[in-house]
Amino acid sequence: MNQISPVQTDTTPEPQPHHPDLRRVNANPDFWYPVAWSSDLRKGKTLAVSYAGTPIVLVRPEDGSVFALYDRCPHRQVPLSKGTVNGQTVRCCYHGWAFGRSGRCIDVPYLGKGKLPNGVRTFPVREAGGLIFVFPGNPEKADSTPFPKLAQTDNPKYKTKHFSPRVNCHYTFMHENLMDMNHQFLHRRQMGQIKARFLGQDKGEDFIEARYSFMRCAGQQPLAERLIFGKHKDLQGKEQPVEEVVTIRTEYPYQTLRITDKDGDLIMDLWTAYVPVDKDERITQSFGLLSILRPQTPFLIDMIWPALGWFTNRIFLEDKDIVELEQAAWNEVGYDRNVEIFPVVKALRELLIRSGIPQDMPPANTAQQPATPATPA
Repeated sequence: MNQISPVQTDTTPEPQPHHPDLRRVNANPDFWYPVAWSSDLRKGKTLAVSYAGTPIVLVRPEDGSVFALYDRCPHRQVPLSKGTVNGQTVRCCYHGWAFGRSGRCIDVPYLGKGKLPNGVRTFPVREAGGLIFVFPGNPEKADSTPFPKLAQTDNPKYKTKHFSPRVNCHYTFMHENLMDMNHQFLHRRQMGQIKARFLGQDKGEDFIEARYSFMRCAGQQPLAERLIFGKHKDLQGKEQPVEEVVTIRTEYPYQTLRITDKDGDLIMDLWTAYVPVDKDERITQSFGLLSILRPQTPFLIDMIWPALGWFTNRIFLEDKDIVELEQAAWNEVGYDRNVEIFPVVKALRELLIRSGIPQDMPPANTAQQPATPATPA
């Protein structure tokens, strides 16, 4: 008698308690995070932004630098971003309470000066590379925390493109996607058939770096790629030599991708940050700066810029779709079932767990919890 084979069931093990689920590790707030483009905040105006569910209002006075406050008036919790800017203050749209850049309440129109209530939390702010950064964590750490190098934004030899896509996934999926260049099959329609060759890695306490070169197996070289890197010769089946080296680095919490030619000269420099938007950190606002070396022919970079923008956008949309599918799979079961085999990504995951904040851990400093705004010193 033939025996009926047992039904195969999914035996993927549950995550071990001593090993945090990477998708339940929050971003560490004790770093400088971009939250808006400078061009989006006009003089005399406010702009509402968010970091991991914390509402923040950016204020640009007619004179002076940008400042940032917790975006809730302590009176009735109405967003201060709905208010008006007067001098160095923002005034709530409801009852006219006014708050200065220090967060102090400096005027309630119907009260005397001696009866003013507590103020709102303020956030350290920096503006660089066309971006507005805030320090959402412990403000005492802001001055001692290194500020990132923003691609080649200050180098006239490069032209820089801005991009800021919003992606419906945990920020860690974004780090994994860019770090693992073995996914080029995904981009075969845009890039043709190319193969990533792993050249090595470096890692430390707060970074992981991987180096690759690419070999074209079939298909035509895309126009945008040819204009940037030059035409790669058809070797008629022979293995393509290393002509460019792609170096991808996660230096927590930022990520970079740099391409150098065979002489070691920098051709392309990408800097990006993945900023959690919602409290559960399932929505990520990306901010990126992509610097391209200007060719020797004047104005050629301006001519190819639209083609480059179209090309990079098509690549990103494919990446966006795939990481959102990964997030959807996580949502179905509620834990990370990934079976990772690439040593670089294994090391990256360890870095992200080590550097982030597991959701079941209490905050290290109450300044990270602005739900009840503290009175500024």
